Amino acid sequence: METAFKVNANIGNAASQIMTASMHPVELLAPAGNFEKLKTAIHFGADAVYLSGQHFSLRNFSGNFSMDELEAAVSLGRSQGVKIYVACNIYSRNHEQDALRQYLKRLGKIRPDALIVADPAIFVAARELVPDIPLHISTQTNTTNYATANFWHQLGADRIIAARELSLPEIKEITAKGRIAVEVFVHGAMCMAYSGRCLLSSFLAGRDSNRGRCAHPCRWNYAVVEEKRPGQYMPVLEDARGTYIFNARDLCMIDHIPALIESGVTALKIEGRMKGIHYVASTVKAYREAIDTYYRNPGSYVVKQDWTDLLESVNQRGYCTGFYMGDPSQTEPNLALTRKAYEHRLVGKIVSVPAPGKVVVDVRNRLESGENVEILSPFQPIQRRVIAPMVNLDGEPIEVAHAGHQVQMELRGDWQPDDVIRRRDAPSPGSRQR
Repeated sequence: METAFKVNANIGNAASQIMTASMHPVELLAPAGNFEKLKTAIHFGADAVYLSGQHFSLRNFSGNFSMDELEAAVSLGRSQGVKIYVACNIYSRNHEQDALRQYLKRLGKIRPDALIVADPAIFVAARELVPDIPLHISTQTNTTNYATANFWHQLGADRIIAARELSLPEIKEITAKGRIAVEVFVHGAMCMAYSGRCLLSSFLAGRDSNRGRCAHPCRWNYAVVEEKRPGQYMPVLEDARGTYIFNARDLCMIDHIPALIESGVTALKIEGRMKGIHYVASTVKAYREAIDTYYRNPGSYVVKQDWTDLLESVNQRGYCTGFYMGDPSQTEPNLALTRKAYEHRLVGKIVSVPAPGKVVVDVRNRLESGENVEILSPFQPIQRRVIAPMVNLDGEPIEVAHAGHQVQMELRGDWQPDDVIRRRDAPSPGSRQR
C-alpha cells in the first residue's frame, strides 16, 4: 500500500526523497513556549509542535499563547503543513470546572490538530464539547502497558504518550499489542519523580508541579545539617560547586533513532517548552537530520559528529538514555557536572534577507563587528562567519550592537529568516553546564 506523507513548506524537495513506500515516517514533535519558538521549530523542520494556552497546562512559566495567538499558531501550522497540539494537561480542581469547559469550547472554534490531556474529567469534557478534535493522553497518566493503552483507545483517545519509565522492549510490546498510536520522548530534561509526579516543589516552595508551577527544587544544592550544630553544612557528595543529589541527567536518544523508529512508535518528542530558541533550533535540527538520514538508508544509519556536537552545545546536565536500554547507571543522578571549555550563546536571529548575502539581524546579546559567529540554518552544516561592518536601520555605521537592536550587514551565504546566530563564549562563573 502506498504511504502518504507530508512535506514542510520550508524543507523543499529534500525531505520528499527520503521516504520509502514501505515506511510510514515517524513524526518529529517539538516544543514551543511562545510564538517565536513555534516559528523556530517549524523553520528547522518539526512535523508537529506542542504548546499551550495561558492556563491549564504544566508549563505556566513558559510564556505560552493567548487565545488569539493560539488561533494564529494553528493557522500558521496549517499553512506550513505542521500539526499543532495544545496541552491541557493539568489535574484540575473543583473551582476550575466551568472555566475549563469554556476554554475547551473556545479551542473547539480554533480547531488544533489535537489536545493533550491527563485529567479524566478534562478527557470526558473534551469528548463532549469538542468531539472532532483528537485527544492525546499525557505522559502524566502513567501509561505503562498495552492494556492501559487499549483502555484509552476504547474511550476514544487517538494517542498515548508513554510513561518515561518504560524500556524499549516494553514500548515495542505496547505498539504491537495496542490499538493506539504511541508517542515517546526522545530528548530533554528527565524528572527525578515517577512520571513527573513530584511533590518537592509543593513542599519546599509552595508551587505545585502538577499544576504547571514547578520551582525545580531537584536542581538546587543540598547539604546535611545536624540538629545540634546549626549552620554547619555537611555535604552529602559534592563537586566544586555543590551537591546535586536529585540531579537527573537529560535524555538524549540520537544514537538510537533506528531502534526507536523500528519499535513502531508514531512520534518522537523533544522536551523543553521553557527553553530558548537556540535550544529549539539545535535539537530540532539535529533530530530532523537524524530521522531523515535513517529513512534514506535504514541499514546504514550512523550518528554524525555534527549532530552530537550540536546537542552538546545546548544547556544540559549531561546526557543519558533514561530507562530505554535497561541500564540502571543511566538513571543515576549526575554528581559530576564538569564545566565545558566554552558555551554557546545566542547573539541574534535573522529576521529578513533584503538581498542575496545581506541580512537584517535581531540582536539578542552584544554583537561586535569582526567577531566570529556560527549560523544555524536548516538542512545544511553549521556555517562559521566573521561579522562584517554593521549599520542600523537608519543606515548609520555601528561597531557594536546590543540586545533589542536590529542591524543590517553583509553575510556571505544563502540565509533564511529565523536562522539562528550564536558564538562561543567562555563559561560564566558557576556555570552548571556539562
